[in-house]
This record gives sequence, C-alpha cells and structure tokens, in this order.
Amino acid sequence: MIRLSLRRSALAASASVLLFAPLLASTVLAQDAPPSAPKPVQVPAAPAAAPAAGPTFPAPDPADFTADSPTKEQVVNFLKASWGYDPNRLFQVQRIAKTAVPGISSVVVAAGEKGNPQTQGLQFFVLQDGKHLITNGEILPFGDHPFAENRAALIQRANGPSKGASGKDLMLVEFADFQCPHCKDAQATIDKLIVDFPNAHFVYQSFPLVKIHPEAYRAAAYGTCVAKLGGNAAFFQYSAAVYEGQAGLASSEGATLTLNSAVTKAGQDPDKVAACSKTPETKAAVDADIKLASDMNINQTPSLAINGFVIPLGGINYDLLKQVINYHATNDGPGK
Repeated sequence: MIRLSLRRSALAASASVLLFAPLLASTVLAQDAPPSAPKPVQVPAAPAAAPAAGPTFPAPDPADFTADSPTKEQVVNFLKASWGYDPNRLFQVQRIAKTAVPGISSVVVAAGEKGNPQTQGLQFFVLQDGKHLITNGEILPFGDHPFAENRAALIQRANGPSKGASGKDLMLVEFADFQCPHCKDAQATIDKLIVDFPNAHFVYQSFPLVKIHPEAYRAAAYGTCVAKLGGNAAFFQYSAAVYEGQAGLASSEGATLTLNSAVTKAGQDPDKVAACSKTPETKAAVDADIKLASDMNINQTPSLAINGFVIPLGGINYDLLKQVINYHATNDGPGK
C-alpha cells in the first residue's frame, strides 16, 4: 500500500487516504505490510522566494488543462478532504490533461509546506467514473467527498465489539490482527483515543492476515465467540489478554494455551468458545470482517478508519493523530 507522510514527526497514511508519500513524512512507519512510496513527478523550479514565505509554485500553463473531467474544483476538494487536517500544507493544481486512454485524466499537483521553499510534484490518474484514481499501482477513492462510501460501509458493516458513544457521527474503526506485533503496540494508542474522544464510537474489527499469521484466524474466531457469549466487556478483556500473551501464538499448541487462558480471563468457558469458533456462523462472521477490510482496500494492520479515512497506526505521532481525528469530527457532518 501507499503510505503518506507530511514530515518525519508526522503521519504516514494508507492508500485510501493520503496519497503522496513524499509530502507526508520522511519515515516509513512499522506495519505488518511494508509500505511503498510513489515516485515524485518533477515540477519546474519556481523563482526563489524568501525562506519564511514558503514555496512559490510555477504558474500553471493553460495548455496543460485539456481534460473536461475532473474539474479543478473537484481536485481541490479532494485534496482538502485528504490534507485539510494540516494548516501548513500548500498546493496548486498544475495539470489536468487528457491521456491516450479515453476518459482517464492525468493530474499533477505541486505541493509544499509553509516556511519551506521546497516543492514537489505529485501525479495521479483519475478514472472515467470520476470516483477513483490510480497512483503507484493502487486504485483509490476520488471526488469531492472521497471517503463517503467507506464511511457508509463502516456504519453498515463494522459490527465488531465496540466502546464509547452509541452514535456514529464520529466512528473510529481499528482493523487489527491478534498475531501482529504492531497491533499489540497500538493498543495503548487506542486506549488513549477512547479517553480523549468520548464522543467517538470505537469498533474493533478483526482482520487476520492469514498468509503470514497462521493462528490469527483462530484468535479472531475465539474473539467473535467471546463477544457473542459475554458481550463487549468480555471481548476487550479477551483482547487484552491475547495481546499480552501474543508470543504464545507462535505455535499451534501455544496458541491453544494462550487463547484458552484469555477466554478464562474474560470470564468465559474455553470449551464453549472453542466449539463456537468452529461453527459455520463464526466462520462467516470472521470472513465478513476480512471482506470489509478488503472492500476498503486495507491490506495491512493495524489500520484505523476515521469516518472512512484510513491511516496506519504503527508508530504514529499521537498529537498528529488527534489533529486528524479532530479535523474529521469537525468537518464530516453526521453519520448516515
């Protein structure tokens, strides 16, 4: 997946949100699927400006605006939706041009930060439907409200164990894998968010990465059954215990001991949970969780969806994370 970052102390974001890695952080944050950064497009050098004034972008050439769609306004609205949390971000649309493929437009944006004269050019291709773009081999949401479909999907389908507010105007959904070390580390961040955003509806969505974590699916199935038998409180006791004993998931026998211990700590019967975990209903529930992540183009853990805007949680700067959440809480409007 593509990961964005604004500056080294800042955020690296998932493909479904912040598109352009060169602007967002110079570091790549730890996740369970390695991020890759798109190559920057060269933008002609602009006249030198006073360092304190920030970047000076080259004047756009009208000859570079040959496509009818998307409009400049749509591109600007898309970038504001993706980058609006950062008041220091500056950008200018340089090109919206037709390509050799009918209906696909090439968009180039010059971008930089206040107080920094450096600029970079970023390119993506908007598809004929006007709702998606392609960059660095990824198909991502595009439009005036690019994360609205993701948000609607979460409201309808993110039905994992939950905490916090019952309303879904601010919805924080964590996609996590019990065998993922970075997910274990991220739980402290999640705990702080739940305290700092009491108006948020937090949901834990299991997303076992079965190709690299052979015991993650079973851990997710046990969690589904603990929640079914004991409710949300029991699930979060189970979750904390599994992450605490995560090293035990390295083998099948160790996983059985670790999961049974976690079930007991959650006040549930290990035999009942084990039997429940093998039923078709439980398999269907876990598979539905995996499909939701896939439908939202999430392919690494831990990831956090903020009203449909998805970012990776591994090693993220907490103050910046709060800034992103506050931006969406203020600007996204009521959940529908």
